[in-house]
Amino acid sequence: MPTSPLTPQTTTPLDPFQEPRREDCPWCGSRRLRTRVRAPDPLRHRPGTFVLDGCRDCGHAFQNPRLTAEGIAFFHREFYDRHLDELTARVLSPRAVHRRHRTTARRLSALPEPESWLDVGTGYGRFPEAAKEFFPYTSFDGLDPAARVEQALLAGRVEEAHRGYLATPGTAARLRARYDVVTLFHHLQHAPDPRAELRAALTVLRPGGHLVVELPDPRCVFATLLGKRWLPYGQPRHLHLLPPANLRAELETLGCTILVTDRRDPHLPYDLAAAVALSLARSHPLLRLAASPLLDVAAALDHVLAPFLRRTRFSNAYRIVARKSP
Repeated sequence: MPTSPLTPQTTTPLDPFQEPRREDCPWCGSRRLRTRVRAPDPLRHRPGTFVLDGCRDCGHAFQNPRLTAEGIAFFHREFYDRHLDELTARVLSPRAVHRRHRTTARRLSALPEPESWLDVGTGYGRFPEAAKEFFPYTSFDGLDPAARVEQALLAGRVEEAHRGYLATPGTAARLRARYDVVTLFHHLQHAPDPRAELRAALTVLRPGGHLVVELPDPRCVFATLLGKRWLPYGQPRHLHLLPPANLRAELETLGCTILVTDRRDPHLPYDLAAAVALSLARSHPLLRLAASPLLDVAAALDHVLAPFLRRTRFSNAYRIVARKSP
């Protein structure tokens, strides 16, 4: 039986922001682990490194030792998120992000017209803002661990704002069966317990409703080639990276029907540019300025290669659309 991430087999902790290191996989319980990457905090330059281990049996990748609740709160503070937003903006322009949200919403417009929609991990509510073009009669709510969701509410991008995780005690019960669609775009990798988050997502979903999950793919070839400079590893904020097979099996165990597994559209053309940006993140500002043409070349390569890479194992993300049992 899989062990819970909340009850790991562990060793002694060395950092007050980190839990004890565990010796087994939080997804399948296997003790056949290997270290995938050791990475420093690229933004705050805090001493020490963060480790991402992988399970040799099921392929699940997870931060080990994992951040404590206090550590998660620290790395989700608004000033840290702003630094992360600045790094992301170097490789994905706001226009590119909006275009991506719009493309995703257009793909999902094949779903039956929903009355209510919860976007989990919504941030500033950019996806609901783009999706309203295709779902003008749908009520969009947002949930996010950070205060950005409250700014989304003030800007009118969502109609209700909820703070925290779906698995936060009381949240799923309060929102039980309220939504026809629940989206989790690049959210599960931040959740302390992805299984609990999925169960909570199905709790707030109405029978016959649709769950849409998008995640980085830890099996991506770029993850092997770029190592700690592969942006989706996302240390120290990414706690879990789930291979598609694991997520599909879990959703089927929870009684869902898998409708779509897509590796092409979710691919983000930023791997090379992000690797350059991360390499320069700890350097002197003058060096970063001098190296900006290199960043431009890497970004251009990402976009030129994207139509070909998204059809291969170089695709860095995937999307699963599932229907809850009616």
